Amino acid sequence: MSKLRILVTGSGGMVGRNLLEHSSISEFEVLAPRRSELDLCDFSALQAYLQSNKPDMVIHAAGKVGGIQANMREPVDFLLANLDMGRNIVWASQQADIKRLINLGSSCMYPRNHSEPLKEELVLKGELEPTNEGYALAKVVTARLCEYIMREDASYQYKTLIPCNIYGRYDKFDPVHSHLIPAIIHKVHQAKQDGQALVEIWGDGTARREFMYAGDLADAIMRAVSNFDTLPNYMNIGLGHDHTINDYYQAAAEVMGYAGGFEHDLSKPVGMARKLVSVELQKNWGWSARHELPGSTVNNPLPSEFPMKSTL
Repeated sequence: MSKLRILVTGSGGMVGRNLLEHSSISEFEVLAPRRSELDLCDFSALQAYLQSNKPDMVIHAAGKVGGIQANMREPVDFLLANLDMGRNIVWASQQADIKRLINLGSSCMYPRNHSEPLKEELVLKGELEPTNEGYALAKVVTARLCEYIMREDASYQYKTLIPCNIYGRYDKFDPVHSHLIPAIIHKVHQAKQDGQALVEIWGDGTARREFMYAGDLADAIMRAVSNFDTLPNYMNIGLGHDHTINDYYQAAAEVMGYAGGFEHDLSKPVGMARKLVSVELQKNWGWSARHELPGSTVNNPLPSEFPMKSTL
């Protein structure tokens, strides 16, 4: 029997590269074109590729991603690039009669100012976080397009996984583009190298974030491929618990042996106060993450050897 042929978009990104390293990926025939080989923003080229290669399933993991600074600096590009890629791959897949697709959304799709775990039905139920609204809107539209296609013709099963924040191998450490975890690692590393007494934290450090290892997300995606029929149309992928920004800085300092302190800049934006996804559906589906962040003390209060002060 021939192997299932899967097209993975974004194969050069953090999620895509972790997916291609997964232990069970060899069970499938994988098409993993890089951007130089297939531009998802070129609809005609995408149509031709799908017609020529005829994948049985698509995993849409491509996207323009970045941290709060990048999203605030380039909202137009974050909206248009992600909207074009999402719309094109979903619609081209439908036009090529590909019946199964896994779309990766983002917890940014959820409304801001929710202190309780975010359930899947909350998408489009409130105001989005302004600091990454463009990215979030593109992800919402792509997920809704998947839903609309299924609504019109149930033979197409286009399902959306909504991961929490991700860290891990192949993450970006350039401060211009980095997410929170690599940004923290970079800042603490530089402070230790340069002998800096203080590391700056944006805001008061009490905002809470949930971070899952990228290898675990890859594992969830591979389980979704093998158990596609039982996968809900929308499902969060996460840990189900979170930590404060201060906790993450403390953990990084302890791992790297940084003995300085931290300084809060209260004038800087911090995004959502909390962004914790509900993992109720995920657990009922039978999957949970296997890794925790390195550093065993992230649940504990900040010790006195990591003094903090705030500036306006």
